[in-house]
Amino acid sequence: MSDNGSMPQTPARGRPPGRGAEAAKPWARESLPRRKFLRYAGGAAAGVALAALAPIPIASGRARAPGENGEALRLRRWAMVIDLRRCDGCSGLGLPPQCSQYCNWSRFVPEEQEWLEVYRYEENDLPETGHQFLAAPCMQCQNAPCVNVCPVGATFHNPEGIVLVDQERCIGCRLCMAACPYDRRFFNWKEPVQPPDVKESPYNVQTQTPAIKGTVMKCDFCTEQAMAGGLPYCVSGCPRGGIYFGDLEEDIATNGKEVVRLSLLINESGAAPYKEELGTKPRVYYIQGHGEDAERETYHEQDFLKDKLEWPWRKMVAEIEKLPPVAKASLPEDGNG
Repeated sequence: MSDNGSMPQTPARGRPPGRGAEAAKPWARESLPRRKFLRYAGGAAAGVALAALAPIPIASGRARAPGENGEALRLRRWAMVIDLRRCDGCSGLGLPPQCSQYCNWSRFVPEEQEWLEVYRYEENDLPETGHQFLAAPCMQCQNAPCVNVCPVGATFHNPEGIVLVDQERCIGCRLCMAACPYDRRFFNWKEPVQPPDVKESPYNVQTQTPAIKGTVMKCDFCTEQAMAGGLPYCVSGCPRGGIYFGDLEEDIATNGKEVVRLSLLINESGAAPYKEELGTKPRVYYIQGHGEDAERETYHEQDFLKDKLEWPWRKMVAEIEKLPPVAKASLPEDGNG
């Protein structure tokens, strides 16, 4: 039973792979042709990130924008794979879920919102572990109920398939929240607390900053990071290397530590979307597991520290207010997350 009363079970195809499954990885780096990658600086630690993020030349196909030399270009199709074999909610590390924490910190997520929420629930057929964990971002559905019901087009797909929300257009009707079968949307009931430089910055639909009262927000896959050749902050913040981000079009992904062939990672591991039967066509896939590959001393007596997650904005604003006027004026003006 979920601690939060939702997301009651993990997606699964067949039985979870055993511990020995990690030894044979046909999707691993050795089977890939050479790719260029950038070193991603920032977040939790440096990791290998997707570098070939510019549109890729192709010979023919769907209508696409021409490149500088007149060649046809194809768009990215961003996707995420979450390996539940590696996820123990960071309980074995004595930390709150770090994917959630890095999302909060980097996206200036308003208080009481968790754009990437980790759920814990008990599984009666897993006596050795007692619990399973499920990290749930926005599923980036391609047949998205939220997009289908929005009366003003505030929720939309960008050309690469990512579902975004334009808070300047949002009228706060919350039909998208009612339509989302994953409960992955959040409403700003009151004026969001954010650092002054964020609050005063020009609105950016990609970073959803500054947050606006009376509008809906959610995980956005850190689209501006991908455009710059980086990774979503949840990927770089995961200490287990359990979240992969990649491009279905180029068939490549990384968790910041290893490079994989995306199609083989999905197919050979039996990865599947959550609630696939709904026909929403999510771009988030799950590898079935129960944290068996997460290094820890014991499978029992470890606390799930979700209640220790931080939203430091109110404290930050209070500290800034204590600064003399000259010090306030020297703060950076760019508040994009």
